[in-house]
Amino acid sequence: HEIKDSAVTSAKIQDGGMPEGSVLQVVNATTGTNVSTTSTSFVTSNLTATITPSSTSSKILILLNAAMYNSSTGIHSVVTVFRGTVSGTNLGHSSFGFGSSYASGDLTKNNISANYLDSPSTTSATTYTVGIKSESAGTTIISVNGETSTITLMEIAG
Repeated sequence: HEIKDSAVTSAKIQDGGMPEGSVLQVVNATTGTNVSTTSTSFVTSNLTATITPSSTSSKILILLNAAMYNSSTGIHSVVTVFRGTVSGTNLGHSSFGFGSSYASGDLTKNNISANYLDSPSTTSATTYTVGIKSESAGTTIISVNGETSTITLMEIAG
């Protein structure tokens, strides 16, 4: 038996009894272009991804890997994820996001990895934006020297 492509949609898959916890779709964004800031407030990096949940009960599993660098000693280079823009909902800690690269004596590069299960409760396109900042005076850089940073969004059946 042959199933035509037009016969399969995410709504039909959801209605078709995919069990809770099933992965319904995956969206990935990657960058190797560095963005730097001296701001102590979160600014937009060049790393965003958008997903359109098929159900309001779906969860979005966010997987982040950010190549972070701080060019000054004694500072935290902080990374977080916002639902929407950096004016939207910060899904991490209000000050320290999902983690930071810290230099106590020497300049430091670290990969900050995080995962977070979000409940956007919508079927509208939802954008997730990676934000960066310096915790104090100094320069924060994401994807320094072309290192890869990624964000992956996975819709999980609710």
